[in-house]
Amino acid sequence: MPGWLLFIVGLVVGGVIGTLGFRVLLGVTLKSARSEAKNIVDTAEIKAKAEKQERELELEKEFRTRRDDLEKELDEGRKELREAERRLDKRENQFDKREASLEREQNKIDETRSKLEARDQELKATEDEIEKTLVEQREKLITIAGLSAEDAKAEVLQRIEEESRLDAAKIVRKVAEDTEAEAHEKATEILVHAVQRFSTEVTADSTVRSVAIPSDDMKGRIIGREGRNIRAIEKATGADIIVDDTPGVIVVSCFDKIRQAVAVQSLERLIKDGRMHPTRIEEVVQKVSDEIGQQVVKAGKDAAIEVNLRGLHPKVSEAMGKLHFRTSFGQNVLRHSIEVGYFSQIIADQLGLDGTIARRAGYLHDIGKAMDHEQEGGHPAIGMAFAKQHGEKEPILNVIGGHHADIPSTSFYTPIVMAADAISSARPGARRESMERYIQRLTELQDIALGEKGVNEAYAIQAGREVRVMVDAKKISDDEAHLVADRIAKRVSTEMTFPGEIRVTVLRETRAVEIAR
Repeated sequence: MPGWLLFIVGLVVGGVIGTLGFRVLLGVTLKSARSEAKNIVDTAEIKAKAEKQERELELEKEFRTRRDDLEKELDEGRKELREAERRLDKRENQFDKREASLEREQNKIDETRSKLEARDQELKATEDEIEKTLVEQREKLITIAGLSAEDAKAEVLQRIEEESRLDAAKIVRKVAEDTEAEAHEKATEILVHAVQRFSTEVTADSTVRSVAIPSDDMKGRIIGREGRNIRAIEKATGADIIVDDTPGVIVVSCFDKIRQAVAVQSLERLIKDGRMHPTRIEEVVQKVSDEIGQQVVKAGKDAAIEVNLRGLHPKVSEAMGKLHFRTSFGQNVLRHSIEVGYFSQIIADQLGLDGTIARRAGYLHDIGKAMDHEQEGGHPAIGMAFAKQHGEKEPILNVIGGHHADIPSTSFYTPIVMAADAISSARPGARRESMERYIQRLTELQDIALGEKGVNEAYAIQAGREVRVMVDAKKISDDEAHLVADRIAKRVSTEMTFPGEIRVTVLRETRAVEIAR
């Protein structure tokens, strides 16, 4: 066979074989590509499914968190509503008691007035009888003894004087006793009237305030590297910044309310701004301090307008504004001063004195507390010297210096302000008990509960408004549990002093425990 023919045949055979090989290779490649595409699709579906499940879990978690937050807010709202209802009921009861007290006082006044009128008639009758006796004895003496009118008159007067001296002494003592009793009743009436005419909401401030933070990561930024930021804040404000494990808040503690307010507002601005470094901290604290200073001035002016006082020196008004940030046993001193001013005016008006002077004296009586942490001595002496330096005169100065009996009273306004001060401080809820007394009360409450037979555990909760008692189910039956609660409640009522009411809850349960091995 010729070579060219073999070449052609070989070429044809090679083409056929190449075509077949190409098709086989193409089929393998397509099959591999399809397999790989299927694997990619399967992987993508699995990943998408996993991401979907993860997102669903996150959404469910977020939903639960939001639901818990909403339930918490609803619970807080319900608690606030219950507390408001309780306060309204308590205030209504107080109004009823005050009304009943006023009726009793009015009845006493009417009875006293009737007694005085009867005594006055008796005295007039006695005077008429004495005059009649004098005339009769004078006529008899003139007729029998032949004495002159002057001699008879002298003898009769001497005899009447001797006989009436003891009666007069008895009458004077009786009038004095009745007058003292009437004065006591009148004083009580004046004080009750003053309290009823001026009524304000009572608020108690704390030396500790919390600042909300958006996340716990912010705590680290507030602390700063090696604690530089928190040291800068404490140094600039003079307050203690407490960063603990409590989620969502940091605590600012300071007995000086002005420094505390500066620290709280500075932290709130720094947290909102997000920039946290010592230089920025100093700038913000300085700016907030200036604003607080303006608030002090404004608070002093607003308070002076509220009590309707004119002619106060600007320094005096500014000092009174500082009392807005000062507390005494939890009571805001500026609000306390305003109350004392109005109480003093009401009392002075009822006694026929100048109510304007009394109101001014009562309002300024605690001005020394605005600077007693800067100077030595008690706040009455410091306030008296400060007020005298800025134009206040007597009797205002005597009230400021003597409202705690540090100096003798030289006017009626000093005891009036002392009484008004006591009224404002002693009203229910005006001042809080000390932390030591509060802890002691909780301990006493738990000890009384633990003193009962069959009690295993006792816990005072809700700030001492409830005590939870766990009893031994083997020793105490269901019926006896009610008796235990009754006995504890009676002991608490007789042995403790507390505001409001305390709920005693006795819990009895039986636990069956087995161990599987």
